Amino acid sequence: MTGHLLGQLATWILHVIGTLGYGGVLLLMAMESACIPLPSEVILPFAGYLTWTGRFNLLAVALVGALGCNLGSAVAYEVGARGGRGWLERYGRWLLLRPEDLDQVDRWFASYGEATVFFCRLLPVFRTFIALPAGVARMRPVRFHLYTFLGSLPWCWALAYVGLRLGRNWPQIEGIFRRFDLAIVVVIATVVVWFAWHHWPKRANAGPRLSSPKEKAFGNEK
Repeated sequence: MTGHLLGQLATWILHVIGTLGYGGVLLLMAMESACIPLPSEVILPFAGYLTWTGRFNLLAVALVGALGCNLGSAVAYEVGARGGRGWLERYGRWLLLRPEDLDQVDRWFASYGEATVFFCRLLPVFRTFIALPAGVARMRPVRFHLYTFLGSLPWCWALAYVGLRLGRNWPQIEGIFRRFDLAIVVVIATVVVWFAWHHWPKRANAGPRLSSPKEKAFGNEK
């Protein structure tokens, strides 16, 4: 069931890009950076494959993808800025954000300042939600978008390049994934059960946290 849903999601992503062209890449990457769980690991390699066919240009794909990251991150930034740290701690579990993740980003902000946004855009998982704590910290928008773009550009280029290198082998990828549908289901089920067992009960039992000195690195709550 889960493998089938993942296959449908991948098919929809390919349809959007095939229909809208660069606009599809822009839209999908914006959705991913707005914390909607769309895998850039599918979006960009397929765009790279279309580069191999001659429909797209590799640099244009990277630039459009990075611009989409900026657009989606602007939405997440505003959510963080308006909701504050308390909102993230209360509702972050629905985005699979643990308090430990927020504390980790908090420490990075304290150690590396605004450059944290640049480095996190190069990291899986963290790249998707880094705009939320940046918004909480009320990072200067111009620098936020600059670091977001510069960090997203190499990520987008690298994944698109993978699709370009796959070339004519790309159509075989779907068949390979289908062979591992059961494995995908087992892995996802295991991760969900592990996450729920180790983290969600703690959140349910934990009341609202008091403000602490750590939150100063994030910025003041509203």
